[in-house]
Amino acid sequence: MNTQTELQAGRLTARRPQRQRGFSLPELVVFLAVVGILAAMSTPLFLNYYRTAQVRGAASDIAAYLNQGRQLALQRNTNVCVNISATTIRYNLGGCGGAVWVGAGTDAAGNIATPDYITLTTTGNPVFNYLGAATPAATYTVSRGTYSLTVSVSASGRVLVGP
Repeated sequence: MNTQTELQAGRLTARRPQRQRGFSLPELVVFLAVVGILAAMSTPLFLNYYRTAQVRGAASDIAAYLNQGRQLALQRNTNVCVNISATTIRYNLGGCGGAVWVGAGTDAAGNIATPDYITLTTTGNPVFNYLGAATPAATYTVSRGTYSLTVSVSASGRVLVGP
């Protein structure tokens, strides 16, 4: 009889050939080596992307806070000064020496916290008037290490995020 069939209790039955299941040790070692090499090659690219994304996100947040100050000036029909320091943002009604606005997104003192991981510098604090125009025009630099973006406020009140 051949190896595929057997005679058992007077009847002919087919026997399946035995197969190896799973992976051998050399196959697993090669697979893990390839995965390790790919991970080592992609880690610097991921870290670069992560830092750039953090700066881009923080710059978008700063632009949103500036636009919120502009909208506040339009709604209240008054001047609103946007004071941005290294750690906080504050809206002053009536100008930079006016009363601090306390509202949605602020703490009890009227401060909005900036992201911890960035450095923020500015050329001035813009004052938005009741028409939405800004005086003076200002530029903010949002950076983390060697990565930086600028947020510009034009005299017309337009807020742009750029390199």
